[in-house]
Amino acid sequence: MKNDDLKDENDAMNSEKNEEMDTAEKTEESDADNKEIDLDEEFVETDEEGSPMNSSGPAVLNSLRDKLKKALEEKQQYLNSWQKDKAEFINIRKRDEDAKNEFVKFAEQRIVENMLPTLDSFELALNHGVNISDATEAKNFESYKKGIDGIYQNFISFLSKYNVVPFGNTGEVFDHNLHHSIALTETDDSSKDGIISEVLQKGYIMKDKVIRPAMVKVYEVAHK
Repeated sequence: MKNDDLKDENDAMNSEKNEEMDTAEKTEESDADNKEIDLDEEFVETDEEGSPMNSSGPAVLNSLRDKLKKALEEKQQYLNSWQKDKAEFINIRKRDEDAKNEFVKFAEQRIVENMLPTLDSFELALNHGVNISDATEAKNFESYKKGIDGIYQNFISFLSKYNVVPFGNTGEVFDHNLHHSIALTETDDSSKDGIISEVLQKGYIMKDKVIRPAMVKVYEVAHK
């Protein structure tokens, strides 16, 4: 009888242990399932080599591209502005140089124009004929005239350094761009029509610009 009671008691204890073991196994399985869920939540995507990939990579790349594009646009704007300022500076400097050259040219022209009456006086003196009977006086006059001619030639040489050239000679064809006719000389020779018959005052050109026209008389065929 006692043996049967001991057996029943052992069976009861074993059954209780089995129940506790089953409960522990279920608890462990539940914890394992929860851990798997956590792992899934913490899963990090990796590349082919197993290196973790940052899910924000495309956004960062797009941001860098936008910044680079903006930087290039700003660089181009600065470059365009610099080129515009440089071109404007070159134009201003060129205008200043042109204005300076024009001022110098004008000043030189004024100086030359103020000298022309003196040259006219020399030409009148050289072209003025004098009848001198006394040989000594005639010789002295020729020496005097030669001296005046030397001074006159020095003036002409000086003016040539400023590209000043005299013009206007008898026998030239009248040109209204160069000559100013103050009188007409009648002629029966048709070949002389429009030809300068006399030069009363020389004209002068300075650097391809007429600063004073020549005062002349012009042949004109007489009308019968």
